Amino acid sequence: MQSKMISILVLALVFAFGAGTGHAEELNKAGKPLTAQQARMKNCNAKAKADALKGDERKAFMSTCLKAPAADAGSDKAGKTAPVIAKAPSAKQVQRKACGAEAKEQGLKGEERKDFVKDCMKRPQAQG
Repeated sequence: MQSKMISILVLALVFAFGAGTGHAEELNKAGKPLTAQQARMKNCNAKAKADALKGDERKAFMSTCLKAPAADAGSDKAGKTAPVIAKAPSAKQVQRKACGAEAKEQGLKGEERKDFVKDCMKRPQAQG
């Protein structure tokens, strides 16, 4: 009970401090503005922490929260919604996924898998 009261107090202080910062964008560790996914993750984490969720209950909540429409999970403190832009995977990402799948089929693990994927990525890409 006491930990829940502390969580509520901390959350109230965070909101009070956040309200005084105006419209400043939040920055990630690299000093760049948060991406839509980072903002969504941050907000979902704050909600899970405020509700004192743990274990499987937290995992289920995070999964649902991260899949929720941007207006529910990705809003910033100013009430704006972070845009969600779906990007097609790059050719390298597609190739890496294929190489990883091939390594899995072969049952490779550890350094052997790492070396295989590295060599696989050097192969010419199939044009499709």
